[in-house]
Amino acid sequence: MRATLPRPSTSFVIVALILLAAPLARKAEAQALPAPVVEFAAGALEFADDGVVTEGFAGGAARFYISPRISIGPEVAFINGERHSHQMVTGNLTVDVLGPVNGRSRRITPFAVVGGGLFRTSEQFPTGTYSSGEGAFTAGGGVRARAGNRLTFGAEARVGWELHVRFNAMVGVQLGR
Repeated sequence: MRATLPRPSTSFVIVALILLAAPLARKAEAQALPAPVVEFAAGALEFADDGVVTEGFAGGAARFYISPRISIGPEVAFINGERHSHQMVTGNLTVDVLGPVNGRSRRITPFAVVGGGLFRTSEQFPTGTYSSGEGAFTAGGGVRARAGNRLTFGAEARVGWELHVRFNAMVGVQLGR
């Protein structure tokens, strides 16, 4: 009888790869890469239920560049619905379609993003609160525009699981340098 190892989930593999790549971010800092960025986002998620259900969300992310066009980092999103809420925590990989020019980000930068992690739901019932969790992923893209040396504004759209379409605006602040 052969022993078999359990197969890790896709979300686990994505988060593990991002965490393993974190040391590369430190090495990359010595290579004149863009400084880390903190972004705040707000928008709406549209869930496919017995029709389309729209719920507002707010969240934040950090991006650490591992090459001039590729960054990794965590994201947290809080989604509020009627008598329930969701929390999503993912590790993201972002690819800027256009790289920096002379060490400075372009005025307009389109990007693609993919992430994996966890999606948790809490629902209120007359008998109490029920919570559940499952793997999550998002994939999509958007555009951000530089407004000064450290500030960016942007918009993006993503598809994700738990099945939803996400539309949001964001504001980013480049740290350091």
